Amino acid sequence: MRYNLFQNQRNELILLARILLMILFIITGWGKLTNFDGTVTYMSSLGAPMPMVAAGIAVVMEFFVAIVIILGFYTRPLAFLYILFVLGTSLIGHHFWTMVDPERSANMIHFFKNISIMGGFLLLGITGPGKYSIDGK
Repeated sequence: MRYNLFQNQRNELILLARILLMILFIITGWGKLTNFDGTVTYMSSLGAPMPMVAAGIAVVMEFFVAIVIILGFYTRPLAFLYILFVLGTSLIGHHFWTMVDPERSANMIHFFKNISIMGGFLLLGITGPGKYSIDGK
């Protein structure tokens, strides 16, 4: 019976999931966009290749693509692209295996949080955006 209750709300729950999954990215992306020079400096400090390009990619993915996913446009391919993006940011920004505590512990949590987020994108890529989306129209 509970399954049927959630099945009847499937599209609403998928919309809510898209919003919840992307809200962190929109907030951090906005910060990167409005402080682009600081973002480039931060990318340099991480040792990111081509820090200006990396910062631009981060802004596009975290702010603009996140909004597009909330709207439900090209949701499946963008969800799979986001898996690669989050994996890349995890490997560049949270390489806990090269650190010592307390930074090691904090970055290990962030790394595995990102792995969990990748699971959310995998599920979104498989299920699709639902009815309340541009793709669903």
